[in-house]
Amino acid sequence: MNSIHGSVVLPESVSLGAFIVICEGVKIGSDCVIGNHVVIHEGSVIGNQVRIDDHAVIGKQPMKALTSATSSTQKQVPCHIGDGCILGTHTIIYANCTIGNNCLVADYASIRENVTVGEKNIIGRNATIENWCTIGNACKIETNAYITAYSTLEDYIFVAPGVVTSNDNYVGRDPDRFNHFKGVTLKKGARLGAQVTVLPGKIIGEETFVAAGSLVTKDLEPRTVYMGSPAKMIKEVDLKQRL
Repeated sequence: MNSIHGSVVLPESVSLGAFIVICEGVKIGSDCVIGNHVVIHEGSVIGNQVRIDDHAVIGKQPMKALTSATSSTQKQVPCHIGDGCILGTHTIIYANCTIGNNCLVADYASIRENVTVGEKNIIGRNATIENWCTIGNACKIETNAYITAYSTLEDYIFVAPGVVTSNDNYVGRDPDRFNHFKGVTLKKGARLGAQVTVLPGKIIGEETFVAAGSLVTKDLEPRTVYMGSPAKMIKEVDLKQRL
């Protein structure tokens, strides 16, 4: 049995599973497929030809702990999901998140509030994008990657599995940290290998490649290969590897 608010008008072309909850003011486009046990929260806007798999939660309002540094108790505006998107099983998309057309958000991925995701992106299985982030177009953020709050990823970014980014040099111990939160910036075409760690506020240059397992402790020059802990310049990126 489904629970669909009376304000919701579903196009005839929408396919519904079982035990779905669709809240007040939700708008759903044509030719969408909504799986079992999906919850779509108040006011969410779903584009055309969107597939939402079982147990996904769309438009969730954020929570705030007493010690939370980046969350707000203010009610967030509804989320927007673009045309042609695929949202995997158990994905969680928060309110005030905008996802562009033709994106894939894989199983168990989470995208927080105050996030904008461009078009034709892949957000991998169990990847997390925290709040106040901007993701460009045609990016790949792979399995178990963690994009910290206040980060910017430009177009054509590649983030390999297990990459970790950070935004707090004070590690939660000094109240002054609230004045210095700063995420990472990945310039157009930058690539991070598996299990790279990027420290707060660092800028990865355009088309730069960081080798697997490296630790980024400073800003990196464009079109250059870095490797090691801390990451050091090795060579220029080969012309055939550039966009």
